[in-house]
Amino acid sequence: MPTKKKAAKAKKARTGTKKDFGEMMVKQVMQKMVQSAHLKTKGDVIASLMIEGFGAVPVVDAKDKLVGIVSEHDLMAALDDGHKLGAVAAADIMTCNPYSIHPETTLPTLIHVFRASDLIRVPVVDSNDKLVGIIARRDVLRAYLAAGRA
Repeated sequence: MPTKKKAAKAKKARTGTKKDFGEMMVKQVMQKMVQSAHLKTKGDVIASLMIEGFGAVPVVDAKDKLVGIVSEHDLMAALDDGHKLGAVAAADIMTCNPYSIHPETTLPTLIHVFRASDLIRVPVVDSNDKLVGIIARRDVLRAYLAAGRA
């Protein structure tokens, strides 16, 4: 009769040390260090954040509750409309009430969301809508490859 230690070793050999991608959750691969803006943050500051980080910047209130998101597209639209980015605030150009997900969402569910929408990245919020992370399509692909599913 095999011991628990041998059984665990045999299971590890069968499954490898990699996590099962189908059971992985957003919280395991999301970016936790999120650069965010406030309603009064100027467009040029948001553009600077994008150059250093993501192509979209979540907008939060004083309690870090997600209220909007500013994308590269939003900034381009402001420029195309003749605005100077230093003269517009996040509140003027953001998408209000953006789609968001919870950390416990599974990656396969998120893949369905990405596929059914034009979203490239999605803010991650807790049960009180407080911003806790952000996840992009490339994060999901990176997790897939790391799980050895290629």
